[in-house]
Amino acid sequence: MTRVSRASQRVGHQDVQDTSSSRRVWTVPNLLSMARLAGVPVFLWLVLGPEWDGWALVLLMVSGVTDYLDGYLARRLDQYSTLGEILDPVADRLYILAVVVGLALRDIIPWWVALLLPLRDLLLWGLVPILRTRGYSALPVHFLGKAATFNLLYAFPLLLLGDGEGTVATLAEVFGWSFAFWGIGLYWWAGMLYAWQVRRLLAETERRPARPKGDDGSDPGDG
Repeated sequence: MTRVSRASQRVGHQDVQDTSSSRRVWTVPNLLSMARLAGVPVFLWLVLGPEWDGWALVLLMVSGVTDYLDGYLARRLDQYSTLGEILDPVADRLYILAVVVGLALRDIIPWWVALLLPLRDLLLWGLVPILRTRGYSALPVHFLGKAATFNLLYAFPLLLLGDGEGTVATLAEVFGWSFAFWGIGLYWWAGMLYAWQVRRLLAETERRPARPKGDDGSDPGDG
């Protein structure tokens, strides 16, 4: 067997391994993401039912820890998967949506704040069919989007903690609104950046079939 044929076999074997790895479901990071998703309805029940805000805050903190761990373990254990690329941003968005809806129903935040965030996501999801005409199903994650998600995931637990009396509640409310305004601003700034990238992509590329999602990153506006 020649060196070329042996090298071709190794490359082919590696491609098969990569494809198989990307299709994995029952990995440790994916299980953590699934657990985070399962906590979303529990959080809403805690906030809107018995109003056990302390337990709701604990659940949010656990969610934040697992959000870090699933990415860390995916790198550490080499357990990347296509499903994991979907579950992580979906869990982030559902938690943000659950928190803003819960806080709005409790009159802790105004409804205009609760509507601004999903409105931005709806606008970006509307860009997906346009991306597909250029062979893409998504754009790479941008730092601004991650920074916005970071701010929002700190803002709303603080606002929930601020729904009370005393010095701690007052400080939590002040810091919570600071994180919230920064987060909302960065969230929309990142959205406008994604929209600008789509505009440039339309101007600079020709129509072609969409590539598989795993080839070019996560959903528009991830993070």
